[in-house]
Amino acid sequence: MGEGTSIKRNIKVAFVNREPIEQQEIEMVERKGLGHPDSLCDGIAEAVSVVLCNEYRKKCGMILHHNTDKVQLVAGRSNPWYGGGEVISPIYIVLGGRATRVFEGEEIPVDIMAAHAAKDYLKNVRNLDVNRHVIVDSRLGKGSSDLIEVFKGKRIEGGDPEMPMANDTSFGVGHAPFSETESIAFNVEHRVMAEFRNKEKAIGEDMKVMALREKDRITLTVGDAFVSKYVDDYAHYEAAKHRLKEFVTGVAEEYTSREVHTLVNMADAPTSVYITVTGTSAEMGDDGAAGRGNRCNGLITPGRPISMEGASGKNPVNHTGKIYNLLANKIANEIAENVDGVQEVSIKLLSEIGRRIDDPKVATAQILSKSAVNREVVETKVKRITDEWLSNIAEITEMVIRGELRIF
Repeated sequence: MGEGTSIKRNIKVAFVNREPIEQQEIEMVERKGLGHPDSLCDGIAEAVSVVLCNEYRKKCGMILHHNTDKVQLVAGRSNPWYGGGEVISPIYIVLGGRATRVFEGEEIPVDIMAAHAAKDYLKNVRNLDVNRHVIVDSRLGKGSSDLIEVFKGKRIEGGDPEMPMANDTSFGVGHAPFSETESIAFNVEHRVMAEFRNKEKAIGEDMKVMALREKDRITLTVGDAFVSKYVDDYAHYEAAKHRLKEFVTGVAEEYTSREVHTLVNMADAPTSVYITVTGTSAEMGDDGAAGRGNRCNGLITPGRPISMEGASGKNPVNHTGKIYNLLANKIANEIAENVDGVQEVSIKLLSEIGRRIDDPKVATAQILSKSAVNREVVETKVKRITDEWLSNIAEITEMVIRGELRIF
């Protein structure tokens, strides 16, 4: 991190007295996986934004105003069966939002780029044929004239340029460290996709993990859309499901010594099991929308401070609804990792439209400290970390474009 600027930022640190999340009797955590219809919409929205950012820079020398966060998915219809199946009606995806279409008299092929980015992203669902199973309809409109004016000429390109101005009055929230239950919910889905899916072809990308901790007992309810062509019959399905259950339990036990109880596809019956043609429920009756799924830490955590802002697809230059949520998580994690005596930390950043994004209206850190901690020392370190990240806020933009930050 670089040195702080001469800006006197409004950074507040408060020490709170409450029960740590690990000691609370009940904790609930959810993760919607890669192939969940809501996650697909988030991924598409972000993929379109990144493509536009790179194209704008290439053709215009700067990132132009855009927000591609209004993606909607209308489920198709399918007929899966053991050993095969077919998609009867395609998945319909609408790309909504706003994008700059003309720069210095030259038109930019926004819709073509957006549709290509969406289809390219959907290749993450291995058994989805993007040319046969999906219709992508780009309905991106022009940017709001007021917001374009806020956006104009505010891009950072090295040196000491003018700082972007916030295009909205919004807040970002982050917390650290993850609890055991949060670590389990996140890593179970990640590890299944990265490791187990390669061994068990029947595992689909549409996986949802719901973790419930009741005192020292953790129950994981996992739903996964099995791929029908890789499942021979009911006995084969049950065996594959059992292997998934064992893998999930093994991953969970790496993060906790508490009792773990795993449930998989609980609505199954011998005459009705969760199989799909493509590995996502979007093929049959499960619609999706950007912003309805995981927050930008990859989880849905009702027991923590949380923002309802969907970060995916919002421009990474001056949309503080995106930047501040990503930044709050970076600040929180650095504090948790590097400031002795911090048991839990929550970060909240509030922007004001038209105000420099590196100078929020307020940045606040709520610290749950360990016993016998020097609060003055902790406060000084927390303020320094927060101030340094705000001074270097442009790095969040670059990290987003390089794909180095989790958005959902």
